[in-house]
Amino acid sequence: MTGTKIALSIEEAADYTGIGRNTLRNLVEWGKLPVLKVGRKVLIKSDMLEKFMEINEGKNLRDKGSVKAVIRKSAD
Repeated sequence: MTGTKIALSIEEAADYTGIGRNTLRNLVEWGKLPVLKVGRKVLIKSDMLEKFMEINEGKNLRDKGSVKAVIRKSAD
């Protein structure tokens, strides 16, 4: 097993990406970034975070209308 985490808390994701905690919370609230909720803890999967950053490169993340949502395909 490697030391790389597959999911990050809001604080860890903020440190990892340089995106502010409040901006990340807004993105989650707006449904732009999928999360896992464990009690009060919110986790963002690393692969979803990287995909989100790729498709929103050059966009203003504080503008709800310009941010593209990342959607996880379900494995039904």
